[in-house]
Amino acid sequence: MINSISSLAAISDGHGRFVIENTEVRDPVGSEVRVRMAAAGVCHTDHQSLAWEGPLVLGHEGAGWIESIGPQVSGFNIGQPVLLNWAIPCGHCSPCQHTQGHLCDRTQGLSKESPSVDSPHTVWNKQDIRRSFNLGTFSEYTLVRAEALTPLPSPLSMTEACILGCAVMTGVGSVINSAHVQAGDSVVVLGCGGVGLSVVQGARIAGAKTIIALDKRAESLERASHMGATHTWQIADDDHNFENTVKHVRTLTNERGVDHAFEATGRHHLAFAPLKFIRHGGNALQLSGAHGEVSASMLDFWWDKRYLTPLYGGCHPSRDFPKLLRWIEEGQLDVASMVTRHYSLPQLQDALNDMLAGNNIKGVIVFDKDAP
Repeated sequence: MINSISSLAAISDGHGRFVIENTEVRDPVGSEVRVRMAAAGVCHTDHQSLAWEGPLVLGHEGAGWIESIGPQVSGFNIGQPVLLNWAIPCGHCSPCQHTQGHLCDRTQGLSKESPSVDSPHTVWNKQDIRRSFNLGTFSEYTLVRAEALTPLPSPLSMTEACILGCAVMTGVGSVINSAHVQAGDSVVVLGCGGVGLSVVQGARIAGAKTIIALDKRAESLERASHMGATHTWQIADDDHNFENTVKHVRTLTNERGVDHAFEATGRHHLAFAPLKFIRHGGNALQLSGAHGEVSASMLDFWWDKRYLTPLYGGCHPSRDFPKLLRWIEEGQLDVASMVTRHYSLPQLQDALNDMLAGNNIKGVIVFDKDAP
């Protein structure tokens, strides 16, 4: 491998375990950029990725500073703060031509092109290893294609900006791009973690009149109220089929049900639950990308209901990230309150445990103690 830089990273073995060890990340060539990570968000997908084929550099949310650039890179400067994004539209495949860049053939592995930089790019124990979502943000340095980067305004905190590239984009984007929530609409949000609270904020920004947050945790519902929920309901442990919860939602919507319901719990057995809360002709969206088999009653689909499993909030980076950044600047989108704890990279297991226990909205790995 050509010249490289040493980078401490979290590397999974594909069997649920990971180590924190040094890797070598090569210098950028062509249109590649090497980024010194400032901060990386911790997501349920990162926990799921522990079982993906290893060895694998973990992490897919992050922000940092450009450390070096390849000779064909234009529009970026060394030292510039940037957001990393894993969905990179090629611009010419069929989904991209139909304004579905998040489903790009290249990103989905349906193209001869690859969204990854050329191998070898990261070496650990004398072997070339892959990076999660072609980013691998649980690492002091990462090497990416220039298209994976969005410039960040200098005043924005890196420890807050880092969560835009998955949780916030998924939640807000699913409201704006996928469900097309309109002013005056009614919304249910099932699950008030990082993605769910982003849905709440997206619905508020879209002008929804009624935003009903549902969760088992009182503290999660308090956070949802702070983010813009107009109503909250704590789901009882014995309300397994949501009978009481559905009744409550209907009392708030003239017995019709809401226009849009979003599932953001990450629990696969709840994948079809949003169908119970929507009116005839409403939208039910399952956002958490949950895996596993689940059954549903066809009665829940009556009548003219639409069921969607949107990917990444329908993200088109050049369109959507400037919107998110503008809403943050205008005070409409609150990401600061969503980051509830910082961790060092060696504390990654603690961060994952806290996430699974529901102790955080978003935990963030901080690489540079001076990161704003």
